[in-house]
Amino acid sequence: MCCKLKLVTQEHTHPALLAQRYRNKQQRTQSSEMAERESCSLGNGTSTAVYTNLLAPSEGIHSLLQDGLSFTPLDASSDGTIQPFSRSPKLQRKAAKTAQPSQEQLTRRIQELQAETSKTEARIQSLKKRKADLSRTTEVMKQQVREHFENMRCILKQDEQVILDSLELDLRHTRTKLDQVLKKWDNYHDQVTKSMSSIQRMLSKSTTAKESEQGHSETASLKKPDTSEKEIRLNEERFERLLKTLSSIAKNLKARLQRKTLLLDSFPIMIDRQSCHNLIRVTSEGRGMSFSGSACPAPEHPLQFDKVCCALGSSPITAGQSYWEVNVRCCSAWAVGVAYDTLERKGNDKGAKLGRNRNSWCVEFQNRNLTAWHNNRHISCQGVGQTPIRKVGVWVNYDKGQLIFYDAKNMVVLQKFSAAMTPVFDRAHHQFTQPLYPAIRFLRPPDNQVWPNHLEFCSQKFL
Repeated sequence: MCCKLKLVTQEHTHPALLAQRYRNKQQRTQSSEMAERESCSLGNGTSTAVYTNLLAPSEGIHSLLQDGLSFTPLDASSDGTIQPFSRSPKLQRKAAKTAQPSQEQLTRRIQELQAETSKTEARIQSLKKRKADLSRTTEVMKQQVREHFENMRCILKQDEQVILDSLELDLRHTRTKLDQVLKKWDNYHDQVTKSMSSIQRMLSKSTTAKESEQGHSETASLKKPDTSEKEIRLNEERFERLLKTLSSIAKNLKARLQRKTLLLDSFPIMIDRQSCHNLIRVTSEGRGMSFSGSACPAPEHPLQFDKVCCALGSSPITAGQSYWEVNVRCCSAWAVGVAYDTLERKGNDKGAKLGRNRNSWCVEFQNRNLTAWHNNRHISCQGVGQTPIRKVGVWVNYDKGQLIFYDAKNMVVLQKFSAAMTPVFDRAHHQFTQPLYPAIRFLRPPDNQVWPNHLEFCSQKFL
């Protein structure tokens, strides 16, 4: 409306246009005495300025140029609110927020808050119930564990009693034999004493030749008991074997209990086929891999190791505790460890080999030596016996930055990487900063040995 008013005003006040219009009107209305009225209507319908008299050419043009159009002003006292544009939704919402809520709105809001309060109280009660249920469930679990260990203790107690009874029986048999020998020696002692008394009587008084012969014959008839009592003793050889057996059982039981505890954190591992070197063949179930003499014709993948015969697991470790085992009995030279995904895949330098960089940790067996590697530094593993390792256990506590390699048969620690690790390795107080992936690698054996054949992540059901 304002734009239209502006255009009309400019049209009526332009000098050339007004002069031309005045001349045209003067020619058409020479006989007329009355001036032409012209009105302009504004947007609100209010009448504007009017020409009242026909002016002289110069006077009319001058007056028209000076006065222009006269507009009727808006009444300031008018109660009507003039809004050239309707309010936007945003302004309407803002006005609604600032407006005083009605009684109905307040009542409805109270009802909504009461309903929300009821829901919140129900949720709090549900959480408290769950908390109590957790405590009760944990107590039930503890009781079940106590019962199992109590059963184990009963079995051990029974075995203990059987062994103690066997020792007691051995003691009785030995005592019986010794009592028999002791009785013989007592009889022999009595005979010797009796003979000695008889001889003393012969010396104290004269005796006849018949009594002397009788005393001499009694002394000559004395016979010592058999000296085989030296062999009568407890079965110490059996006892030594028993101690060795008990020691073995204790170690085996401790290892089995420790392994069973670690197996609670075990998870199935599948080999990432995209990471395998082209000389590696993955089994159908995806847990084992074999070394092949011929390369796979498949196209090379960007994540594939092209020079190192290595493969990574498909599942990353990002938190908590994890345990798995690798069967290495069918391989003569191997490496088992963990690595970041940033481990290099191309080339044959230390950046792509397990344990030769900061992105990986491993234990490896080669040339009959078992060593632990990290950041291209190594140390001989402790606790390794004469028997080759058949399974390697790997335990990771990601949150605490701990990594432990075990001989899975007896749970002997091969190497431990943690805040208390040996100073051979740097970054002693490290934490894991990236997801960890299980890793296995084939190593080249000596010339007099065959190439390694098979490595496998053990299935959880066979652990």
